Amino acid sequence: MSAASHRISRLEPYLDRPEPAPTLLKMLVGVQLAGFREDAGLSQDQAARSVGFSGAKLSRIESGKGRRPPAETDVRALLELYGTDDYDASVLLKLLQRAGEPGWWQRYDKRLMPEWFDRLVGLQEAAATIRTFEIQYVPGLLQTADYTRAVVERGLPNAPASEVQRRVELRMRRAQLLLREDAPQLWAVIDESVLLRVLGDRAVMRDQLDHLAKMAARPNVTLQIVPLNVSNASAPAIPVTYLRFGGLDLPDVVYLEHIRSANFLEDRDETEEYRIVLDRLADEALTPRESVEMLRGTIEERYALPS
Repeated sequence: MSAASHRISRLEPYLDRPEPAPTLLKMLVGVQLAGFREDAGLSQDQAARSVGFSGAKLSRIESGKGRRPPAETDVRALLELYGTDDYDASVLLKLLQRAGEPGWWQRYDKRLMPEWFDRLVGLQEAAATIRTFEIQYVPGLLQTADYTRAVVERGLPNAPASEVQRRVELRMRRAQLLLREDAPQLWAVIDESVLLRVLGDRAVMRDQLDHLAKMAARPNVTLQIVPLNVSNASAPAIPVTYLRFGGLDLPDVVYLEHIRSANFLEDRDETEEYRIVLDRLADEALTPRESVEMLRGTIEERYALPS
């Protein structure tokens, strides 16, 4: 079996996934096409010219970006150009077909799912490891429904109740990711101020912190808190999400969210910088056990039920 065929054979299990994973599959199709191109000794510009594409179009195909997968006719043209054997081509085309099946999150109103957020949810669904740092809110995958409602109402004070409810439902559906049999590893580092900032009311905060402690007991969740008394902490000024995909030849991705947009970083040098920052934060934070002790102490000191 050729090296290319060995790469492709590892992807066959993705044909049988019960839940579509279009973001992952688009990326896998793209990275395999890039590998076939390199095996054929062609640069991106050479390949694009040979099949009548612009360089930008081929770059987009190989990166797996955009809401829709590439057209089958375009992929077939590239496979023919690269001289791909029948087995490799058939697996890749089946992956492409599955990439066209919508993920559960793509059934929501596009107002709730702008393209950048669609991509984030798809990447989280595909990730083997998710690392995150939060300085203002509890990480989305660890929020309770009432806490999410308070976050949404704070950020969208004029939104109708029906939209708020849909956003809460979407967040809760996303959180189920951590409960699956094939759940990713989540490593969350949060600033202590997140525990002290009251959203909703004290009962909401008590339930949220209790939920954090329970989730931290799961084998696939690691939670650490950076105490306020840590001076010169290497915390960035905005939330950071770092995604790894585990042995699939896919690049790590860093997600940086802004008010109405987001940046996705895939350049190895850039993502490595954020990995180092997250490693430093984890070193400066309390251990997972100490972090749960802080959660329990904060519940008792600030959010205990009245006697």
